[in-house]
Amino acid sequence: MINRTIYFILIFLFLITGCKQKNKGNNTPKDDFEAIKEKKELTVLTLYSSTSYFLYKGEEMGYEYELIKQFAKSQGLDVKIVVAENISKLIEMLKDGKGDIIAYNIPVTGDTKNELLHCGRELITHQVLVQPTGQGIKPLRNVTELVGKDIYVEKDSKYEERINNLNDELGGGINIHLMDRDTLVTEDLIEMVAMRQIPYTLADNNIARLNKTYYNNIDINLEVSFPQRSSWVVRPDSKSLANAVNQWAKENIKSAEYRSILKRYFQLSKNPPAPAVLSLKNGQISVYDHLFKKYAEQIDWDWRLIASQAFKESRFDTSAISWAGARGLMQIMPRTARNYGLQTDQMNNPEKSVATAVKILKSLDKTFSNIQPKEERIKFMLAAYNAGLGHVLDAIALAKKYGKDPDKWENNVAEYILLKSNPEYFNDEVCKSGYFRGRETINYVHDVLENYQSYKSKIPYDIQQHKKQTKS
Repeated sequence: MINRTIYFILIFLFLITGCKQKNKGNNTPKDDFEAIKEKKELTVLTLYSSTSYFLYKGEEMGYEYELIKQFAKSQGLDVKIVVAENISKLIEMLKDGKGDIIAYNIPVTGDTKNELLHCGRELITHQVLVQPTGQGIKPLRNVTELVGKDIYVEKDSKYEERINNLNDELGGGINIHLMDRDTLVTEDLIEMVAMRQIPYTLADNNIARLNKTYYNNIDINLEVSFPQRSSWVVRPDSKSLANAVNQWAKENIKSAEYRSILKRYFQLSKNPPAPAVLSLKNGQISVYDHLFKKYAEQIDWDWRLIASQAFKESRFDTSAISWAGARGLMQIMPRTARNYGLQTDQMNNPEKSVATAVKILKSLDKTFSNIQPKEERIKFMLAAYNAGLGHVLDAIALAKKYGKDPDKWENNVAEYILLKSNPEYFNDEVCKSGYFRGRETINYVHDVLENYQSYKSKIPYDIQQHKKQTKS
C-alpha cells in the first residue's frame, strides 16, 4: 500500500515538473527584433524638428525620418511614427514600450548609457557661432574675439549656459542678450543674423548646417563648445534590434541613397537661383501665358496671379525639382500629384502641372470659402499651397485660441504660422501637424502678391483677348 502511494506521488511530481518545463518553454520571450519582423512594423519615437521629422506640403519629411525609413525598408518593415513633446517624454515612452526605437539624436551620457542602448550612426555635434558674411565683414576665427561682442541666445537654453561659461573662461566682456523663448527659437535667431538684425548667435552645428542651405550669407565655422556624441537608442533588452541598426548604419554610410539624403538636407540650397530679368515686352510674362489664361478662369483668378505663382515656384522651369522633391512648373509634391491624378511621368508637362495646380487651388478655395473678401482668401490659399493645408489650419486654430482674427492673414494667422517653429506652439493641443518653418510661407505669400502687382502695372488685363484665347 505504501509502495503504491509512493508510486502515485512520483507520477504526480513528474507530471507537474513536465508541465512547468513546457510552460517555461512557451513563456520564453521572443527575440525582440524577430517579434518586430513578425508584425512587419517598426514603431519609431521621435520629436518634431527641422532635422528629425516634420510635415511639408502634407508629406512626412526629415533627415532622421528618412534614415529610419531606409533602415526599415532594408528589413522589409513599415514605419509607424509616434511624436513626443520633449526628450524626457521620448525616453519615458521608450521605457514604457510605446515604441521600438528613438530616431532622434540622444546625447551619450553616463545616465543614458546605463538606462538605454545607443545604436546606429553616431553623430558628433558641437555648438558654433553663427555670424554674417559678405559686405566687407570679416568673420571671427577665435573665441577670444567674442569679448566686446553682442551675442543673442535663447533664455534658459543650453546656449545661454554655454555662452555664460565661455564668458567666465574669458574673464568676462561678452555682451550677452537673452531672448524670450516663447516667441523666438534658435532658427529665428539664425535668420535674424542673416537679415543683419542681430550680429551673432549660437547653434548646434547640424542645425546651423541645415540653415545655411537657406541663408548663404552666414558663417558657421567657429566652434565654441566641446564635441558631444549622440545617436539613436533602444531599450537595453533590444540587443538584436540594436545590432541590426548598427550593421545597417555601417553599410549604409557608403550608399548612394544615404549621400542623397545628406545632400538634400544639409547641402542643397533651399532657395532657387536668381532668375534672369524677364522681358515683359508685348505683354508677355512667359511662354506659358496661354496656359495660365486657359486655366485661371476655372477659379476666377487673374491669369497674371497664377503666372506670378509659377514664377515663384519654378522660375518657369518645367524641369525644376526642389530639395523636397516637388516637380514641374507649379512644383507639385509627388503624393499630392497622385492624389489629384497626375502621373509621375506627367509632372514635367507644363499644361498638366498648371491644370493640377488649379485643381488644388479650387479645393483650397472651397476650404476657405468663409474668408472674405476674395483678396484675403487668396492669401490663405497661397499659404496652404506652399505649406500644406494642415499647417495653415493649425495657425488658424492658434489664432482663435489666442484672441486673434482667424480670418485675417497679416498680423493674425501669419503670426502663428511663424510661431509654429516654437515647441510652445507646435506642441499645443490645437495643433495637428507639428513643427513648421513658417518664414518661407510668409515670404511666399508676400512675394507672389508683390510680383503680381508688378505684372498688373506692366501688363494690362485685356478681357476680350483673354476670352478669345481661352475659347481657342
